[in-house]
Parts: sequence; C-alpha cells; structure tokens
Amino acid sequence: MSTSDRILLILHIGFAIFALGPLTAATMSTPRYIRKRNVTVVRFLNWTTRVYGIAALGIFLFGLGLAEGDFAQVWLTVSMTLFVVALVLLLIVERDQRKAAHLLELAAAEDARAAAEEARAAAPARPDTGEAADGGEKAAEPTAPATAAGGEIAQVERGRVAAISGVVALIWLVILVLMVWNG
Repeated sequence: MSTSDRILLILHIGFAIFALGPLTAATMSTPRYIRKRNVTVVRFLNWTTRVYGIAALGIFLFGLGLAEGDFAQVWLTVSMTLFVVALVLLLIVERDQRKAAHLLELAAAEDARAAAEEARAAAPARPDTGEAADGGEKAAEPTAPATAAGGEIAQVERGRVAAISGVVALIWLVILVLMVWNG
C-alpha cells in the first residue's frame, strides 16, 4: 500500500468516524425533541444533519479514491450502492426535520394566539355595555392542522424520521461489516 493510499484510508476512516457518529445521533434523537415540542433543538438537529450529511460525502469520495476504479468486486459495488441509498434517505430525513420545525413554530404561534384570546375573553365586562372587553366574541379553539390529533404536532414527520434514521443506521452497519469482512 502506497503512502497516498494510506492517507486516503486514514481520511476515509476518519470521515466515517467523525461524520457518521454525529449524523446518526442527530437523526435518531430528532423524534424525541419533536415530541417534546422543542423547536430550538429540532432546528439544531436539522442543521447538524445537513452539515454532517455533506461531510459524509467525503467518506464516499475517499472510498472512490481507494477503489482506484476496480468496481468489479461485488462487496464494493454493494457498499457504494447502499451508501448512495443512505444519502437519499438522509435527504428525506432532513426535509422532514425542517418541516417538523416549521410545524412546531406554527403550533407555538397558534397556542400563543389562543392564550391571548382566552385572556381577552376572561377580561371583565365593560361597565357601559355589559359586553366582554373583546367585543363579546368567544375565543376560538385552536384549529391549526399541526395540533389536530390530540395535541400531537408533526406526528407523521416524527414517525418517518424515526423509521428512516433506523434504516440508515442499519445501512451504515451493513457497509461497516462489508468493509471489515472484505477490506
């Protein structure tokens, strides 16, 4: 193995360790923070997924350099195909994280609006007319689509992120086994 191959191998393994670990942790912890309605953390996890997803491309590129055009080996072709599939799935995860953060923000704004309307409805009546201080209108119930199912927000996105991030983690493990077994 030449010095340039050793450097490529060190970079390939280094990128795998330092990119896939945080990437997997970010995608797998996202559903918990969606459930807790913590939009700040969900936005950060979305950013983390985006940054480390781009860094994961380095793994693929350094791996291509190590392959040196010898793609006739089945394990190498399978590994590369699985890696591309994982990256596509990560694009779906990133999209769902972004959408969940948006839905959490909408729900928080709707909750604030509903609380303000309840406060106006609970205000004492005007002494001159006998009507409520807000004009007599009853406070509207929150009807945003984000809060439709029993207070759950971004339920579909949370489930999809959980499922896909598990599949992506399994893909990383299969690739690791292929690399160790055949490398």
